[in-house]
Amino acid sequence: QVQLVESGGGLVQAGGSLRLSCVASGSIFSIDAMGWYRQAPGKQRELVALQTRGGGTTYVDSVKGRFTISRDNAKNTVYLQMNSLKPEDTAVYYCYLSRIGVGPYWGQGTQVTVSS
Repeated sequence: QVQLVESGGGLVQAGGSLRLSCVASGSIFSIDAMGWYRQAPGKQRELVALQTRGGGTTYVDSVKGRFTISRDNAKNTVYLQMNSLKPEDTAVYYCYLSRIGVGPYWGQGTQVTVSS
């Protein structure tokens, strides 16, 4: 099994920044991808940013140029640096991990609230 623990959410004013962290533990071998999804009230969960084992990254259009995903393999941690936050970024952010042929695995979620 895989455990994912997120941290770093909170309340911030529009234009501010937050950095989310997700520490992975357990059967964290043969990782295919790690990243972040979010779900706003009344909306479907959507991909925010993803990094594959080859190093490729994908971002949803609405966060391009503002959010940056990164990984520290030595710490089994994935980060999401969020700058220039907007009220529409308000959501529960979930850490995501998939292994080759297995998964996905999800964290418990961390709330991000951006006030106008």
